[in-house]
Parts: sequence; C-alpha cells; structure tokens
Amino acid sequence: MFSLSPEEQQIIGLSLKVAATATVFSLPPGVALAYLLSRADFPGKALLSGLTHLPLILPPVVTGYALLLLFGRNGPLGRLLDPLGIVFAFDWTGAALAAAVMGFPLMVRAIRLSFDLVDSRIERAAETLGARPLIRFLTITLPLALPGVAAGAVLGFAKALGEFGATITFVANIPGETRTLPLAIYSLIQVPGGEAAALRLVFISVGVSIGALLISEWGARAATRRLAGMG
Repeated sequence: MFSLSPEEQQIIGLSLKVAATATVFSLPPGVALAYLLSRADFPGKALLSGLTHLPLILPPVVTGYALLLLFGRNGPLGRLLDPLGIVFAFDWTGAALAAAVMGFPLMVRAIRLSFDLVDSRIERAAETLGARPLIRFLTITLPLALPGVAAGAVLGFAKALGEFGATITFVANIPGETRTLPLAIYSLIQVPGGEAAALRLVFISVGVSIGALLISEWGARAATRRLAGMG
C-alpha cells in the first residue's frame, strides 16, 4: 500500500519544494509586517490589517483568480515580469506564490501575537542606552519573539502544503509541473481505482504535517529554554 511510484515521489517532492519556497520568501515580509502592526500606530492600520487577513475570508478561488489576473501573461504584473524571465502562471513558481499568499495571514497573525507579548519596556531600556532601532530589533525583540516566529513559519508551511483552491485556479493541475499533493489527491479520486493511491498520499500529507508541527514544537521549546537561560 505504501510503495510509492516515481510519479508519487515526484508529487511529494514538488509539494515540499512549493511549500518550502512559499515559506522562505514570505517569512521576511511576514516578520516585518507583524512587527509594524504590533508596534506602530498609524492611519490606515486597521485597513492594512484587514487586507493582510483578506485571503482567510475570501474563497480561495477568488484569490487564485485575482493572482491570475495580476500575474498572468496578459496581466499588468505578468507583462512586467515576463521580459525578466519570471513566470508564475501555470508554473510551479505560481503554485508557490499562491501558497504564500494563502498562508501569509496565518504566519503574520502568529508572529504578531508573539511580538505583542514582548515587553516594550525592555526595548525602551535599550533605547536609553543608545541602541539603534535595528539593533534593538535584532538583539532583543526578534530573539524574544523567536518561538512565535517559528510557529508562524510552520503554520505558513502547513497551509502551503495543503493549499488547493487558489493553486488550481491560478496554475491549473498540470502533471509534473503544478500537481501538488492536494491536487493529486483530487485527481486520483476522480478516476476509477484511484482510491488506494489517493489514500497513500493522504497518509503522507498527514505525516508531513504532523512532522512539521512536532519540529515547530521542539524548536519553540528549545528557543524558550535558551531565552530563559539568558534571563
């Protein structure tokens, strides 16, 4: 039952590549935006927060269609990027983009909550000692919020791994190119005799997700122990 064919191995590898790429490229802006929403007070903050979380409440198909309109060959951003050799529509990079967009709100929310828990008095004390904002962020705020950053990254990775609606709308379901685990499972249950292969991929999806959560929990606990030791 658990003997994977070369095609299934390719699907799993592509899914991991898409999820990892989505997480790596969305984490830096996610941390920056979470810090901005946690620490800054400016006009339009509520609007920015709402726009950030919009993919959570919109139907994923709507998000995927919006990406297609923007990054398709005839879209405004797609036309700008095409001469540079950057293509998203109907390509695995588009699957990573769709996964990143869908997982971004979960990532930002987890990281923002972690920044909210950091005592701002510690930052102000460092400021009185002459520490510049970037130094304060890198040496005080970010290390203290590290468990939340790790949790946000894993949430983004898990969401990217399971993304379906926006992906199939934006990049279709192309074997060997954009067919990730959810799309492959969907395809298999549409054909007679595909239930066994679909079930194998379901078990693999669950196993990878649980593994990611366990790694996140271990990393968060390790970071918490290290920070406690520093204190």
